[in-house]
Amino acid sequence: MSRVGKKPIQIPPGVTVTIKDAEVMVKGPKGMLTLHAHPHISITQDAGVLNITVQDPDLVDDRALWGLHGSLVRNMIDGVVNGFEKSLEVSGVGFKAAVKGKNLELSLGFSHPIVFSIPEGITIAVEKEIIKVSGIDKAAVGQTAALIRALKKPEPYKGKGIKYVDEIVHRKAGKAAGKAAA
Repeated sequence: MSRVGKKPIQIPPGVTVTIKDAEVMVKGPKGMLTLHAHPHISITQDAGVLNITVQDPDLVDDRALWGLHGSLVRNMIDGVVNGFEKSLEVSGVGFKAAVKGKNLELSLGFSHPIVFSIPEGITIAVEKEIIKVSGIDKAAVGQTAALIRALKKPEPYKGKGIKYVDEIVHRKAGKAAGKAAA
């Protein structure tokens, strides 16, 4: 039995959940999200509580789907109430980021600026060297932050590049440090 999937999900005030066939629509103060549930999953709503069940709780695949759908629905509810945010840090001499219209323009030491198109439903704000990616869909926010980070990953010698604010980049000693020790 899935520990995450079997827990009932409380619906906070101000959030409406509509279940039609295998589609779950969650509407809240920040927006609306939709999830198309797997055919083995059934979601029911009883007096402000959502319950998720599976066809066969003894099958490993069904138990995995049970927990997955429990997390997805919880994230949808949390997203329409609070939203999600990821912060990235740009570090390096001359490295800059700026939002221009529906694009994020980055100067990352290449011969040309990189223009990153901001996906629908995602908001990006730049404060000094911090890029804040926010939205109501947790997966979309995480994917967008990962795509921005992949443009110039932090390198281990000087730490230049784009990293998550809470990420620790393990630094390596350069040639001179290794030569001095010998």
